[in-house]
Amino acid sequence: MGKDKLRRFAEIEDFSNVFQLDEGKPLKGAWAKTFFKNDHPVVLELACGKGEYTVNLAQLFPDKNFIGVDYKGNRIWRGAKTALEEGVNNVGFLRIQIENLIDYFSKGEVDEIWITFPDPQPQVSREKKRLTSPRFLDLYREVLRPGGFINLKTDNDGFYAYTAEKIDELGLKLHVNTNDLYNSEFADEVLSIKTYYEKKYLAHNKNINYLKFSFQ
Repeated sequence: MGKDKLRRFAEIEDFSNVFQLDEGKPLKGAWAKTFFKNDHPVVLELACGKGEYTVNLAQLFPDKNFIGVDYKGNRIWRGAKTALEEGVNNVGFLRIQIENLIDYFSKGEVDEIWITFPDPQPQVSREKKRLTSPRFLDLYREVLRPGGFINLKTDNDGFYAYTAEKIDELGLKLHVNTNDLYNSEFADEVLSIKTYYEKKYLAHNKNINYLKFSFQ
């Protein structure tokens, strides 16, 4: 592991807005009340990477609480540090494996979920690792409030098609569907937040896909 990664891992140990592994378990069912000290809705960004979307959403919506979830602490470091430096108090980060989500959030505790540019896991043998596979959707169903939205932004056309197929197969409710976000009517202030990687895709004229759906 490089020196920068080691330094970042060491730093986030002392960040007040980062919970690592078992540290987050006592907050199950009480994230808003205990950590954020309010009763505002809780929104997750899964596989948040550097947390750019998490922090930007928190800045746009001060009346909501945002938690970026990822297992790679050296990536979380960037978003957590930015939030602390800029005084964004309605954002936190949780370093866990996403498949353990229900150990950290109670039934209906989450208001909305964002999945932005996840690893598409294109190999057929790795379907279960796709963040919109039935395995993961079952987890989201547990923690999402009734009618809560799931948002997916991806540059990967195959992953977009796979997710749309699962939405149809499982009888989920599709609210927004576009395979060219920035040439659609949906590209508002929220959906126009761009991560480092999204900017790189757009520089190569890559289309951006977006799906918004719910379980009911």
